[in-house]
Amino acid sequence: MAVLPPNVSQQQFDTAIDRLKSVVGDEWVFTSDADIHAYRDHFSYIKDEPNELIPCAAVGPDSVEQVQAIVRIANEFQIPLYSISTGKNFAYGGPSPNVRGSLTVDLKRMDRVLEVDDKRNFALVEPGVSYIDLYNYIQERGLKVWIDTPDPGWGSPIGNALDHGIGYTLGPYRDHFSAHCGMEVVLPDGEILRTGMGAMPASDSWQEYKHGFGPDPAGLFGQGNFGIVTKMGFRLMPQPEHWRNGLITVPRRRDFIPMVDTVNYLTDLGMIGEPWYSGGLQALMNNTEFAEAANNFNEEEMDRQALAAGLPSWRVELQFYGSEGTTLANWEYAKELMARNIPGVQFTDGESLPVPLTDEQIQKSSTPYESSMRRNITQGRPGLGIWYMTGRTDFNPNAWNETHIGLFSLVGRSGEAVFKAQRDFADISKRLDMPGFFPNSLAGPVNWYQNSFLMGNGFGAAKGNSPQQKKDATILLRRLLEENAKLGYGDYRAPPILQDDVADQYSFNNNILRRFNEKLKNAIDPNGIISPGRAGIWPEAYADLRGSHRED
Repeated sequence: MAVLPPNVSQQQFDTAIDRLKSVVGDEWVFTSDADIHAYRDHFSYIKDEPNELIPCAAVGPDSVEQVQAIVRIANEFQIPLYSISTGKNFAYGGPSPNVRGSLTVDLKRMDRVLEVDDKRNFALVEPGVSYIDLYNYIQERGLKVWIDTPDPGWGSPIGNALDHGIGYTLGPYRDHFSAHCGMEVVLPDGEILRTGMGAMPASDSWQEYKHGFGPDPAGLFGQGNFGIVTKMGFRLMPQPEHWRNGLITVPRRRDFIPMVDTVNYLTDLGMIGEPWYSGGLQALMNNTEFAEAANNFNEEEMDRQALAAGLPSWRVELQFYGSEGTTLANWEYAKELMARNIPGVQFTDGESLPVPLTDEQIQKSSTPYESSMRRNITQGRPGLGIWYMTGRTDFNPNAWNETHIGLFSLVGRSGEAVFKAQRDFADISKRLDMPGFFPNSLAGPVNWYQNSFLMGNGFGAAKGNSPQQKKDATILLRRLLEENAKLGYGDYRAPPILQDDVADQYSFNNNILRRFNEKLKNAIDPNGIISPGRAGIWPEAYADLRGSHRED
Protein backbone atom coordinates (compact mmCIF):
# COMPACT_ATOMS: atom_id res chain seq x y z
CA MET A 1 0.00 0.00 0.00
CA ALA A 2 2.95 2.35 0.58
CA VAL A 3 3.00 5.30 -1.81
CA LEU A 4 5.32 8.23 -2.32
CA PRO A 5 4.33 11.87 -2.71
CA PRO A 6 4.10 12.96 -6.35
CA ASN A 7 7.51 13.69 -7.90
CA VAL A 8 9.40 12.85 -4.67
CA SER A 9 12.07 10.15 -4.67
CA GLN A 10 12.42 7.48 -2.00
CA GLN A 11 15.63 9.09 -0.78
CA GLN A 12 14.02 12.52 -0.51
CA PHE A 13 11.05 11.02 1.28
CA ASP A 14 13.22 9.15 3.78
CA THR A 15 15.20 12.31 4.52
CA ALA A 16 11.98 14.27 5.04
CA ILE A 17 10.65 11.59 7.40
CA ASP A 18 13.84 11.81 9.47
CA ARG A 19 13.43 15.58 9.65
CA LEU A 20 9.81 15.22 10.75
CA LYS A 21 10.83 12.79 13.48
CA SER A 22 13.29 15.33 14.80
CA VAL A 23 10.39 17.79 15.17
CA VAL A 24 7.65 15.66 16.74
CA GLY A 25 9.48 12.55 17.95
CA ASP A 26 9.80 9.13 16.32
CA GLU A 27 6.56 7.84 17.83
CA TRP A 28 4.47 10.58 16.18
CA VAL A 29 5.48 9.89 12.59
CA PHE A 30 3.44 7.06 11.08
CA THR A 31 4.66 5.20 8.00
CA SER A 32 3.67 1.51 8.30
CA ASP A 33 0.78 -0.05 6.40
CA ALA A 34 -1.01 -0.58 9.70
CA ASP A 35 -0.60 3.12 10.50
CA ILE A 36 -1.80 4.25 7.10
CA HIS A 37 -4.90 2.05 7.41
CA ALA A 38 -6.29 4.53 9.95
CA TYR A 39 -6.05 7.35 7.41
CA ARG A 40 -8.06 5.71 4.65
CA ASP A 41 -11.61 6.63 3.71
CA HIS A 42 -13.34 3.36 4.48
CA PHE A 43 -16.56 4.68 2.91
CA SER A 44 -14.88 5.42 -0.40
CA TYR A 45 -16.10 4.09 -3.76
CA ILE A 46 -12.47 3.66 -4.80
CA LYS A 47 -11.20 1.88 -1.68
CA ASP A 48 -8.62 -0.80 -2.56
CA GLU A 49 -8.36 0.53 -6.12
CA PRO A 50 -5.03 1.71 -7.61
CA ASN A 51 -6.18 5.33 -7.42
CA GLU A 52 -7.40 5.17 -3.81
CA LEU A 53 -6.65 8.46 -2.05
CA ILE A 54 -4.27 7.38 0.67
CA PRO A 55 -1.41 9.29 2.30
CA CYS A 56 2.28 8.48 2.11
CA ALA A 57 2.56 8.87 5.91
CA ALA A 58 1.10 10.85 8.79
CA VAL A 59 2.59 13.14 11.39
CA GLY A 60 1.06 14.15 14.73
CA PRO A 61 2.17 17.58 15.98
CA ASP A 62 1.46 18.74 19.53
CA SER A 63 1.83 22.50 19.12
CA VAL A 64 1.53 25.30 16.62
CA GLU A 65 5.33 25.54 16.54
CA GLN A 66 5.52 21.92 15.40
CA VAL A 67 2.92 22.61 12.71
CA GLN A 68 5.06 25.50 11.49
CA ALA A 69 8.10 23.25 11.30
CA ILE A 70 6.15 20.58 9.39
CA VAL A 71 4.96 23.15 6.84
CA ARG A 72 8.51 24.39 6.28
CA ILE A 73 9.83 20.86 5.79
CA ALA A 74 7.02 20.16 3.33
CA ASN A 75 8.01 23.23 1.34
CA GLU A 76 11.63 22.17 1.30
CA PHE A 77 10.85 18.68 -0.03
CA GLN A 78 7.77 19.62 -2.11
CA ILE A 79 5.52 17.24 -0.18
CA PRO A 80 1.79 18.03 -0.27
CA LEU A 81 0.09 18.13 3.13
CA TYR A 82 -3.46 17.28 4.13
CA SER A 83 -4.50 18.35 7.62
CA ILE A 84 -7.27 16.71 9.64
CA SER A 85 -8.73 17.52 13.03
CA THR A 86 -10.19 14.17 14.11
CA GLY A 87 -10.65 12.68 10.62
CA LYS A 88 -14.27 11.76 11.28
CA ASN A 89 -15.86 13.54 8.32
CA PHE A 90 -17.37 10.29 7.10
CA ALA A 91 -19.47 10.28 3.90
CA TYR A 92 -17.43 13.32 2.82
CA GLY A 93 -14.01 11.69 2.58
CA GLY A 94 -13.08 11.03 6.20
CA PRO A 95 -9.32 11.52 6.63
CA SER A 96 -8.35 10.91 3.01
CA PRO A 97 -6.54 13.61 0.99
CA ASN A 98 -7.32 14.95 -2.47
CA VAL A 99 -3.88 13.95 -3.76
CA ARG A 100 -2.67 10.36 -3.40
CA GLY A 101 0.64 10.33 -1.54
CA SER A 102 0.00 13.46 0.54
CA LEU A 103 1.39 13.67 4.07
CA THR A 104 -1.44 13.71 6.60
CA VAL A 105 -1.03 16.29 9.36
CA ASP A 106 -3.06 14.70 12.14
CA LEU A 107 -3.97 17.39 14.67
CA LYS A 108 -5.66 15.13 17.25
CA ARG A 109 -2.87 15.65 19.79
CA MET A 110 -3.68 19.36 19.81
CA ASP A 111 -6.69 18.71 22.01
CA ARG A 112 -6.74 21.57 24.48
CA VAL A 113 -9.85 23.56 25.40
CA LEU A 114 -8.14 26.91 25.88
CA GLU A 115 -11.04 28.92 27.26
CA VAL A 116 -14.79 28.78 27.84
CA ASP A 117 -16.59 31.87 29.13
CA ASP A 118 -20.23 31.45 30.18
CA LYS A 119 -20.78 35.16 30.80
CA ARG A 120 -19.53 36.32 27.41
CA ASN A 121 -20.58 33.00 25.84
CA PHE A 122 -17.64 31.78 23.79
CA ALA A 123 -15.05 29.02 23.57
CA LEU A 124 -11.53 28.86 22.16
CA VAL A 125 -10.32 25.39 21.20
CA GLU A 126 -7.63 23.50 19.32
CA PRO A 127 -8.45 21.23 16.36
CA GLY A 128 -8.12 17.94 18.25
CA VAL A 129 -10.97 18.85 20.60
CA SER A 130 -14.14 16.91 19.74
CA TYR A 131 -17.70 17.98 20.43
CA ILE A 132 -17.80 15.34 23.15
CA ASP A 133 -14.59 16.75 24.68
CA LEU A 134 -15.94 20.30 24.71
CA TYR A 135 -19.29 19.18 26.14
CA ASN A 136 -17.57 17.25 28.92
CA TYR A 137 -15.32 20.22 29.71
CA ILE A 138 -18.37 22.44 30.08
CA GLN A 139 -20.31 19.93 32.18
CA GLU A 140 -17.42 19.15 34.51
CA ARG A 141 -17.10 22.84 35.37
CA GLY A 142 -20.82 23.53 35.62
CA LEU A 143 -20.68 26.23 32.95
CA LYS A 144 -24.01 27.57 31.69
CA VAL A 145 -23.43 27.42 27.95
CA TRP A 146 -24.43 24.99 25.21
CA ILE A 147 -22.58 23.79 22.17
CA ASP A 148 -24.37 23.24 18.87
CA THR A 149 -23.46 19.73 17.77
CA PRO A 150 -23.89 17.83 14.50
CA ASP A 151 -25.30 14.30 14.54
CA PRO A 152 -22.07 12.45 15.42
CA GLY A 153 -20.24 14.11 18.31
CA TRP A 154 -16.84 12.53 17.74
CA GLY A 155 -15.87 15.17 15.19
CA SER A 156 -14.07 18.43 15.87
CA PRO A 157 -15.84 21.81 16.12
CA ILE A 158 -12.98 23.22 14.05
CA GLY A 159 -13.05 20.53 11.39
CA ASN A 160 -16.83 20.56 11.16
CA ALA A 161 -17.02 24.35 10.95
CA LEU A 162 -14.31 24.52 8.29
CA ASP A 163 -16.31 22.10 6.15
CA HIS A 164 -19.45 24.23 6.66
CA GLY A 165 -21.09 21.70 8.97
CA ILE A 166 -24.36 22.26 10.75
CA GLY A 167 -26.37 21.60 13.93
CA TYR A 168 -29.81 21.79 15.52
CA THR A 169 -30.37 24.59 18.05
CA LEU A 170 -31.03 28.30 17.44
CA GLY A 171 -30.26 29.76 14.02
CA PRO A 172 -27.12 31.81 14.81
CA TYR A 173 -25.40 28.69 16.15
CA ARG A 174 -26.54 26.05 13.60
CA ASP A 175 -24.20 27.29 10.86
CA HIS A 176 -20.96 26.35 12.57
CA PHE A 177 -18.65 28.38 10.36
CA SER A 178 -20.79 31.48 10.76
CA ALA A 179 -20.75 30.90 14.52
CA HIS A 180 -16.95 30.90 14.63
CA CYS A 181 -15.22 34.02 15.92
CA GLY A 182 -11.49 34.32 15.43
CA MET A 183 -8.97 31.79 14.20
CA GLU A 184 -5.25 31.16 14.24
CA VAL A 185 -3.77 29.76 11.03
CA VAL A 186 -0.37 28.48 9.97
CA LEU A 187 0.06 29.81 6.44
CA PRO A 188 1.78 27.92 3.61
CA ASP A 189 5.13 29.61 4.35
CA GLY A 190 4.98 28.68 8.06
CA GLU A 191 3.93 32.14 9.28
CA ILE A 192 1.12 32.44 11.87
CA LEU A 193 -1.94 34.54 11.08
CA ARG A 194 -4.67 35.50 13.52
CA THR A 195 -7.95 36.82 12.13
CA GLY A 196 -10.24 39.49 13.57
CA MET A 197 -9.28 41.03 16.89
CA GLY A 198 -6.62 38.35 17.27
CA ALA A 199 -4.48 40.51 14.99
CA MET A 200 -4.27 43.08 17.82
CA PRO A 201 -1.93 41.59 20.46
CA ALA A 202 -3.44 43.47 23.43
CA SER A 203 -7.09 42.76 22.55
CA ASP A 204 -9.26 40.58 24.77
CA SER A 205 -12.21 40.48 22.35
CA TRP A 206 -10.90 37.91 19.86
CA GLN A 207 -13.99 35.69 20.28
CA GLU A 208 -16.44 38.61 20.25
CA TYR A 209 -15.73 40.66 17.11
CA LYS A 210 -14.65 38.48 14.24
CA HIS A 211 -13.90 41.08 11.55
CA GLY A 212 -11.20 43.26 13.07
CA PHE A 213 -10.17 45.99 10.63
CA GLY A 214 -9.83 45.80 6.87
CA PRO A 215 -10.52 42.77 4.66
CA ASP A 216 -11.42 39.67 6.65
CA PRO A 217 -9.66 36.60 5.20
CA ALA A 218 -11.35 34.13 7.57
CA GLY A 219 -13.75 32.86 4.90
CA LEU A 220 -10.84 31.61 2.80
CA PHE A 221 -10.09 28.90 5.34
CA GLY A 222 -13.59 27.40 5.24
CA GLN A 223 -13.57 24.56 2.67
CA GLY A 224 -10.30 26.04 1.47
CA ASN A 225 -6.64 25.14 1.28
CA PHE A 226 -4.93 28.37 2.27
CA GLY A 227 -3.54 27.30 5.63
CA ILE A 228 -3.79 24.97 8.64
CA VAL A 229 -6.10 26.21 11.41
CA THR A 230 -4.59 25.63 14.86
CA LYS A 231 -7.02 27.57 17.07
CA MET A 232 -10.61 28.70 16.56
CA GLY A 233 -13.15 30.54 18.64
CA PHE A 234 -16.89 29.89 18.69
CA ARG A 235 -19.88 31.78 19.95
CA LEU A 236 -21.81 29.55 22.36
CA MET A 237 -25.52 29.53 23.13
CA PRO A 238 -26.38 30.56 26.70
CA GLN A 239 -28.07 27.69 28.51
CA PRO A 240 -31.80 28.51 28.46
CA GLU A 241 -34.06 28.04 31.45
CA HIS A 242 -36.70 26.13 29.53
CA TRP A 243 -37.40 24.16 26.36
CA ARG A 244 -40.62 23.07 24.70
CA ASN A 245 -41.65 21.63 21.38
CA GLY A 246 -44.80 21.25 19.35
CA LEU A 247 -46.01 19.63 16.16
CA ILE A 248 -47.97 21.38 13.40
CA THR A 249 -49.79 19.45 10.66
CA VAL A 250 -51.61 20.70 7.58
CA PRO A 251 -54.19 18.80 5.52
CA ARG A 252 -53.47 19.78 1.90
CA ARG A 253 -50.34 19.53 -0.19
CA ARG A 254 -50.20 23.21 -1.09
CA ASP A 255 -50.61 24.21 2.56
CA PHE A 256 -46.88 23.62 2.66
CA ILE A 257 -46.36 27.03 1.03
CA PRO A 258 -47.90 29.17 3.81
CA MET A 259 -46.47 26.75 6.39
CA VAL A 260 -42.94 27.50 5.18
CA ASP A 261 -43.62 31.24 4.97
CA THR A 262 -44.82 31.25 8.58
CA VAL A 263 -41.93 29.18 9.87
CA ASN A 264 -39.47 31.44 8.02
CA TYR A 265 -41.03 34.43 9.77
CA LEU A 266 -40.63 32.80 13.19
CA THR A 267 -37.08 31.70 12.37
CA ASP A 268 -35.98 35.11 11.18
CA LEU A 269 -37.39 36.72 14.33
CA GLY A 270 -35.20 34.35 16.37
CA MET A 271 -38.25 32.80 18.06
CA ILE A 272 -37.63 29.12 17.23
CA GLY A 273 -34.82 26.62 16.89
CA GLU A 274 -34.39 24.33 13.92
CA PRO A 275 -37.74 23.39 12.34
CA TRP A 276 -38.05 19.75 11.33
CA TYR A 277 -40.17 19.23 8.21
CA SER A 278 -41.58 15.91 7.05
CA GLY A 279 -44.20 14.58 4.69
CA GLY A 280 -47.17 12.90 6.31
CA LEU A 281 -48.30 10.53 3.57
CA GLN A 282 -45.52 7.96 3.28
CA ALA A 283 -47.80 5.31 4.78
CA LEU A 284 -50.05 5.58 1.73
CA MET A 285 -47.30 4.64 -0.74
CA ASN A 286 -48.32 0.99 -0.35
CA ASN A 287 -51.56 1.98 -2.05
CA THR A 288 -51.01 1.65 -5.79
CA GLU A 289 -53.48 4.40 -6.65
CA PHE A 290 -51.90 6.85 -4.23
CA ALA A 291 -48.36 5.94 -5.31
CA GLU A 292 -49.28 6.70 -8.90
CA ALA A 293 -50.75 10.07 -7.89
CA ALA A 294 -47.70 10.92 -5.79
CA ASN A 295 -45.23 9.95 -8.49
CA ASN A 296 -47.15 12.02 -11.06
CA PHE A 297 -47.59 15.01 -8.71
CA ASN A 298 -51.38 14.76 -8.93
CA GLU A 299 -52.08 17.09 -6.04
CA GLU A 300 -55.88 16.88 -6.20
CA GLU A 301 -55.80 13.09 -5.89
CA MET A 302 -53.17 13.18 -3.18
CA ASP A 303 -55.33 15.57 -1.17
CA ARG A 304 -58.41 13.41 -1.68
CA GLN A 305 -56.68 10.28 -0.40
CA ALA A 306 -55.02 12.12 2.48
CA LEU A 307 -58.44 13.36 3.60
CA ALA A 308 -59.95 9.87 3.28
CA ALA A 309 -57.11 8.36 5.34
CA GLY A 310 -57.21 11.13 7.93
CA LEU A 311 -53.53 11.90 7.41
CA PRO A 312 -51.81 15.28 7.15
CA SER A 313 -49.96 16.18 4.00
CA TRP A 314 -47.14 17.90 5.88
CA ARG A 315 -45.74 18.19 9.38
CA VAL A 316 -43.28 20.52 11.00
CA GLU A 317 -41.95 20.23 14.52
CA LEU A 318 -40.94 23.46 16.23
CA GLN A 319 -38.76 23.93 19.29
CA PHE A 320 -38.53 26.88 21.61
CA TYR A 321 -35.83 28.03 24.04
CA GLY A 322 -36.11 30.65 26.79
CA SER A 323 -38.12 30.94 29.98
CA GLU A 324 -41.22 28.86 30.61
CA GLY A 325 -43.36 31.91 29.92
CA THR A 326 -41.63 33.03 26.74
CA THR A 327 -41.57 29.53 25.23
CA LEU A 328 -45.29 29.20 25.88
CA ALA A 329 -46.02 32.64 24.46
CA ASN A 330 -43.96 31.89 21.35
CA TRP A 331 -45.68 28.54 20.83
CA GLU A 332 -49.10 30.20 21.18
CA TYR A 333 -48.03 32.90 18.74
CA ALA A 334 -46.84 30.26 16.25
CA LYS A 335 -50.22 28.54 16.48
CA GLU A 336 -52.03 31.84 16.03
CA LEU A 337 -50.07 32.65 12.88
CA MET A 338 -50.55 29.20 11.39
CA ALA A 339 -54.29 29.22 12.12
CA ARG A 340 -54.55 32.67 10.54
CA ASN A 341 -52.83 31.48 7.34
CA ILE A 342 -53.90 27.83 6.91
CA PRO A 343 -57.49 26.54 7.26
CA GLY A 344 -57.64 23.14 8.93
CA VAL A 345 -54.18 23.31 10.52
CA GLN A 346 -53.81 21.18 13.64
CA PHE A 347 -51.46 21.37 16.64
CA THR A 348 -50.00 18.83 19.03
CA ASP A 349 -48.41 20.18 22.17
CA GLY A 350 -45.11 18.52 22.87
CA GLU A 351 -43.34 18.77 26.19
CA SER A 352 -42.52 21.77 28.34
CA LEU A 353 -39.42 21.06 30.40
CA PRO A 354 -36.93 22.92 32.56
CA VAL A 355 -33.35 22.78 31.31
CA PRO A 356 -31.18 20.75 31.56
CA LEU A 357 -33.28 17.75 30.65
CA THR A 358 -32.70 14.51 32.51
CA ASP A 359 -31.42 11.41 30.73
CA GLU A 360 -34.91 9.93 31.01
CA GLN A 361 -36.44 13.02 29.41
CA ILE A 362 -33.85 12.92 26.63
CA GLN A 363 -34.82 9.36 25.78
CA LYS A 364 -38.53 10.15 25.63
CA SER A 365 -40.31 10.97 22.38
CA SER A 366 -43.20 13.35 22.92
CA THR A 367 -44.62 13.87 19.43
CA PRO A 368 -45.37 11.40 16.64
CA TYR A 369 -42.29 12.49 14.69
CA GLU A 370 -39.69 13.38 17.26
CA SER A 371 -36.99 10.83 18.09
CA SER A 372 -34.84 10.57 21.19
CA MET A 373 -31.74 10.65 18.99
CA ARG A 374 -32.77 14.00 17.62
CA ARG A 375 -33.83 15.36 21.02
CA ASN A 376 -30.32 14.74 22.29
CA ILE A 377 -28.79 17.14 19.78
CA THR A 378 -31.52 19.75 20.17
CA GLN A 379 -30.25 20.00 23.75
CA GLY A 380 -26.63 20.54 22.72
CA ARG A 381 -25.69 17.03 23.83
CA PRO A 382 -23.34 15.25 21.41
CA GLY A 383 -23.69 11.55 20.77
CA LEU A 384 -23.15 8.86 18.15
CA GLY A 385 -26.74 7.80 17.61
CA ILE A 386 -26.70 8.53 13.89
CA TRP A 387 -24.44 5.51 13.33
CA TYR A 388 -27.19 3.23 14.57
CA MET A 389 -28.92 4.07 11.29
CA THR A 390 -25.99 3.59 8.93
CA GLY A 391 -23.91 0.80 10.45
CA ARG A 392 -24.63 -2.81 11.35
CA THR A 393 -26.21 -2.48 14.79
CA ASP A 394 -29.14 -3.83 16.79
CA PHE A 395 -31.18 -1.03 15.21
CA ASN A 396 -30.03 -1.95 11.71
CA PRO A 397 -28.77 -5.56 11.83
CA ASN A 398 -28.88 -6.12 8.06
CA ALA A 399 -27.01 -3.04 6.89
CA TRP A 400 -26.54 -3.54 3.18
CA ASN A 401 -24.01 -0.87 2.27
CA GLU A 402 -20.26 -0.74 2.62
CA THR A 403 -19.73 2.70 1.11
CA HIS A 404 -21.56 5.96 1.57
CA ILE A 405 -21.53 9.40 -0.04
CA GLY A 406 -23.72 12.25 1.13
CA LEU A 407 -24.99 14.77 -1.44
CA PHE A 408 -27.18 17.70 -0.44
CA SER A 409 -28.38 20.35 -2.87
CA LEU A 410 -29.23 23.90 -1.85
CA VAL A 411 -32.84 24.84 -2.55
CA GLY A 412 -34.64 28.15 -2.11
CA ARG A 413 -36.29 28.58 1.29
CA SER A 414 -39.89 28.56 0.10
CA GLY A 415 -42.62 26.02 -0.47
CA GLU A 416 -42.71 26.83 -4.18
CA ALA A 417 -38.96 26.19 -4.48
CA VAL A 418 -39.32 22.83 -2.72
CA PHE A 419 -42.14 21.78 -5.05
CA LYS A 420 -40.06 22.74 -8.06
CA ALA A 421 -37.06 20.83 -6.71
CA GLN A 422 -39.22 17.75 -6.11
CA ARG A 423 -40.32 17.76 -9.73
CA ASP A 424 -36.84 18.51 -11.03
CA PHE A 425 -35.18 15.78 -8.97
CA ALA A 426 -37.89 13.28 -9.86
CA ASP A 427 -37.38 14.04 -13.55
CA ILE A 428 -33.60 13.71 -13.25
CA SER A 429 -33.87 10.43 -11.37
CA LYS A 430 -36.10 8.99 -14.09
CA ARG A 431 -33.84 10.14 -16.90
CA LEU A 432 -30.76 8.75 -15.17
CA ASP A 433 -32.57 5.59 -14.05
CA MET A 434 -31.91 6.23 -10.37
CA PRO A 435 -34.98 4.76 -8.65
CA GLY A 436 -35.31 5.86 -5.07
CA PHE A 437 -33.38 9.09 -5.50
CA PHE A 438 -35.65 11.50 -3.64
CA PRO A 439 -39.11 10.18 -2.73
CA ASN A 440 -40.57 12.59 -5.28
CA SER A 441 -43.57 14.58 -4.08
CA LEU A 442 -43.24 13.43 -0.45
CA ALA A 443 -39.70 14.71 0.09
CA GLY A 444 -39.36 17.53 2.58
CA PRO A 445 -36.37 19.82 3.00
CA VAL A 446 -33.94 20.07 5.89
CA ASN A 447 -33.37 23.48 7.43
CA TRP A 448 -30.00 23.02 9.10
CA TYR A 449 -28.85 26.41 7.89
CA GLN A 450 -30.93 29.28 9.23
CA ASN A 451 -31.61 30.81 5.81
CA SER A 452 -31.37 27.85 3.45
CA PHE A 453 -33.08 24.62 2.56
CA LEU A 454 -31.17 21.49 1.63
CA MET A 455 -32.58 18.46 -0.12
CA GLY A 456 -30.52 15.39 -0.55
CA ASN A 457 -29.79 11.76 -0.04
CA GLY A 458 -27.05 9.33 0.81
CA PHE A 459 -25.73 6.97 -1.82
CA GLY A 460 -24.15 3.65 -0.99
CA ALA A 461 -22.67 0.68 -2.79
CA ALA A 462 -23.88 -2.71 -1.61
CA LYS A 463 -21.58 -5.21 0.03
CA GLY A 464 -20.13 -7.37 -2.70
CA ASN A 465 -20.45 -4.81 -5.46
CA SER A 466 -17.61 -5.15 -7.94
CA PRO A 467 -15.10 -2.34 -8.62
CA GLN A 468 -16.81 -1.81 -11.99
CA GLN A 469 -20.19 -1.44 -10.31
CA LYS A 470 -18.73 1.17 -7.95
CA LYS A 471 -17.12 2.96 -10.88
CA ASP A 472 -20.45 2.97 -12.71
CA ALA A 473 -22.13 4.37 -9.59
CA THR A 474 -19.57 7.16 -9.38
CA ILE A 475 -20.10 8.05 -13.05
CA LEU A 476 -23.83 8.18 -12.38
CA LEU A 477 -23.33 10.53 -9.42
CA ARG A 478 -21.25 12.82 -11.62
CA ARG A 479 -24.03 12.91 -14.19
CA LEU A 480 -26.47 13.67 -11.39
CA LEU A 481 -24.36 16.65 -10.29
CA GLU A 482 -24.22 17.92 -13.87
CA GLU A 483 -27.98 17.67 -14.28
CA ASN A 484 -28.60 19.37 -10.93
CA ALA A 485 -26.29 22.23 -11.89
CA LYS A 486 -28.17 22.86 -15.15
CA LEU A 487 -31.22 23.65 -13.00
CA GLY A 488 -29.31 25.71 -10.44
CA TYR A 489 -28.93 23.19 -7.64
CA GLY A 490 -25.43 23.30 -6.16
CA ASP A 491 -24.14 20.97 -3.45
CA TYR A 492 -22.73 22.41 -0.27
CA ARG A 493 -19.96 19.84 0.28
CA ALA A 494 -18.64 16.60 -1.18
CA PRO A 495 -15.97 13.89 -0.78
CA PRO A 496 -12.63 14.39 -2.55
CA ILE A 497 -13.54 12.22 -5.55
CA LEU A 498 -16.46 14.57 -6.35
CA GLN A 499 -15.09 17.95 -5.28
CA ASP A 500 -13.96 18.90 -8.78
CA ASP A 501 -17.44 18.06 -10.04
CA VAL A 502 -19.16 20.17 -7.38
CA ALA A 503 -16.74 23.05 -8.01
CA ASP A 504 -17.76 22.86 -11.69
CA GLN A 505 -21.34 23.63 -10.64
CA TYR A 506 -20.35 27.14 -9.57
CA SER A 507 -19.56 28.20 -13.12
CA PHE A 508 -20.68 31.84 -13.37
CA ASN A 509 -18.45 33.87 -15.71
CA ASN A 510 -16.32 30.93 -16.78
CA ASN A 511 -15.79 29.69 -13.21
CA ILE A 512 -14.43 33.04 -12.02
CA LEU A 513 -14.88 32.03 -8.37
CA ARG A 514 -12.54 29.08 -8.79
CA ARG A 515 -10.11 31.06 -10.94
CA PHE A 516 -9.98 33.83 -8.32
CA ASN A 517 -9.32 31.31 -5.55
CA GLU A 518 -6.57 29.68 -7.59
CA LYS A 519 -4.87 33.04 -8.19
CA LEU A 520 -4.80 33.55 -4.43
CA LYS A 521 -3.63 29.98 -3.91
CA ASN A 522 -0.68 30.35 -6.27
CA ALA A 523 0.28 33.68 -4.70
CA ILE A 524 0.42 32.54 -1.08
CA ASP A 525 1.28 28.86 -1.66
CA PRO A 526 3.59 28.80 -4.69
CA ASN A 527 4.62 25.20 -4.00
CA GLY A 528 0.99 24.16 -3.63
CA ILE A 529 1.67 22.14 -0.49
CA ILE A 530 -1.46 22.84 1.59
CA SER A 531 -4.21 20.39 0.61
CA PRO A 532 -3.92 20.73 -3.18
CA GLY A 533 -7.26 20.08 -4.84
CA ARG A 534 -9.31 20.75 -1.74
CA ALA A 535 -12.75 22.08 -2.81
CA GLY A 536 -11.61 21.96 -6.44
CA ILE A 537 -8.85 24.57 -5.90
CA TRP A 538 -5.74 23.33 -7.71
CA PRO A 539 -2.39 25.14 -7.52
CA GLU A 540 -0.22 25.23 -10.62
CA ALA A 541 2.10 22.58 -9.16
CA TYR A 542 -0.74 20.01 -9.21
CA ALA A 543 -3.03 21.43 -11.89
CA ASP A 544 -2.64 18.30 -14.03
CA LEU A 545 -4.54 16.34 -11.35
CA ARG A 546 -7.75 18.31 -11.77
CA GLY A 547 -10.51 15.87 -12.65
CA SER A 548 -8.12 12.91 -12.41
CA HIS A 549 -10.84 10.77 -10.79
CA ARG A 550 -13.16 11.14 -13.74
CA GLU A 551 -12.64 7.75 -15.30
CA ASP A 552 -15.65 7.85 -17.60
